Amino acid sequence: MEITKAVVTDAETILALQKRAYHSEAELNNDFSILPLIQTIEQLRAEFSAKEILKVIIDDEIVGSGQATLENGSVRIGRIIVHPDFWGRGIGSGILLALESLFPAAARYELFTGSKSHKNLAFYKSRGYKNFKTAISGKTELVYLEKCK
Repeated sequence: MEITKAVVTDAETILALQKRAYHSEAELNNDFSILPLIQTIEQLRAEFSAKEILKVIIDDEIVGSGQATLENGSVRIGRIIVHPDFWGRGIGSGILLALESLFPAAARYELFTGSKSHKNLAFYKSRGYKNFKTAISGKTELVYLEKCK
């Protein structure tokens, strides 16, 4: 498994993977209007200039991705995605750790997931994240988690 910085030419592959990976999240909440599913290629390409976007490569194939940005001392982590065929192999852990390590001086890391995503919640909590607020987006209740140094 190789985790490297993604480049804008990876956008189409990452977007297709993102839509595949987030389909299960949409099913859990019966909400197919979530941003990862409706995002356009132009929107994703624009994110490359504002965020750090990583990709995971196995056998010359992008099988995972994640993104982060630093805002006011906090790192906002988002869109950790893994191809469903590769779930349970530590790829998500690798992405999360790599994203955190991009900002070693940050005092805080923040991310969110759906409240019905019990596996995601357990995953983040096992890595030191704690709930700090909830919000509603469309039909989906979001749980925001943080990890402070």
